[in-house]
Amino acid sequence: MGEKFAKLKEENKILVMLAFYSISLGIWKNFQQLWLQDNNMDISAISKILSVSGLFCAIALLIFSNKITLNKIKKVISSAIFLRTINLLILFLINHSGMTAIIDILIITDTILEKLIVITIYPFIVTVKKDDKLYSKRKLVEYLFSDIGILIGGIFIGRTIANIVVNYNVCLFISIIFLTLAFIVVYNIKQQKVKETRVNAKEVIKYLVKDKIMKTYMLWCFVSHIAMNTGLGLKMLMLTNIFQITDSVATNYLLIIGLIADIIGILALKYLTPKSEYVTLTIKFVIRFALYAIAFFSNNLIICLIAITWSILISTAYENVVDGAYINRVPNEYQTVFTNYRYILTIIGTSIGLYFAGLVFPLGVPYILGLSAFFMIFQIELGYHLIYLREKENKKIDKEDISCYNSQ
Repeated sequence: MGEKFAKLKEENKILVMLAFYSISLGIWKNFQQLWLQDNNMDISAISKILSVSGLFCAIALLIFSNKITLNKIKKVISSAIFLRTINLLILFLINHSGMTAIIDILIITDTILEKLIVITIYPFIVTVKKDDKLYSKRKLVEYLFSDIGILIGGIFIGRTIANIVVNYNVCLFISIIFLTLAFIVVYNIKQQKVKETRVNAKEVIKYLVKDKIMKTYMLWCFVSHIAMNTGLGLKMLMLTNIFQITDSVATNYLLIIGLIADIIGILALKYLTPKSEYVTLTIKFVIRFALYAIAFFSNNLIICLIAITWSILISTAYENVVDGAYINRVPNEYQTVFTNYRYILTIIGTSIGLYFAGLVFPLGVPYILGLSAFFMIFQIELGYHLIYLREKENKKIDKEDISCYNSQ
């Protein structure tokens, strides 16, 4: 087995590492909220610690992201995986200990390390090989094996194996095993030295502030993540506590809906993208808003579940329109720094959304979806305005091209 691994290309070794890491993440993230609840933390406390974790994470990434160089990236990613393994092992050992303050610190640390690993994986791949197909493989491996992790958790949770009841803490231990395998793989990857070009972060900020479309897009990202996580940030707790669905059934439901969503995303990209971007935005967000509003005013849990299901199903569709068009607008030399800033902004938006979700959780799902719908009003308005700005810019460019052609 060791010889076969040694013969793998370095880029494939990274994909193997990513597969193990994604399985670990899928298992732990699916049950993290329930693990915290099992450790006597109420919904409000859980939402607050997850929210605070995100804010600390954003600050840490802002500090570290500009200091990470490509030639040091293997050291960064291997150290982060190692530290995260130790961090989760301590969480496993102090389960049901009542040490809430220690758990809070460990959850914050885990969030920071998790996001640090996520933003360094693709730059790590680039140091070995830069290829569009490899980027697609990376995304496929990440999504697929994360779903496999969720599937593993859904199959084994609540079962008795070798006289051991598989509970949330056992699932955490399984997650640690896969994370350890990821560390072993990354430790054995050889990284070649690459030529680095450093971009001044101030240049990127100046570009984003000056460009009206990109400035609006960054605000759109921020508001979108507030809206999304207000509605779905605590979905596992909603399903188990309010809808009274078992953790196993809830896991399988989210897995199946997530897989169908991936299929819908592929079909929408290839066959079902409307010519008008206004129509695309309406399908993706206005229908979601309408269902959330109906769920709020009807105060009906079945309609709430339909609204949640639709929201997850449409979540991966039309990313090429709502995100891709703006991300590809950024000059290549600014892409890395821009991606880091955009990611940090979405983390902050997610944190705020989780806080609001915990705030209205005691009122019930209709109020959670209703508050999310409120934020979606601003999200949709910004989305339509972005399309208007881009179309206006394109018309201006077309007129300039025609004038240039006529003058010739």
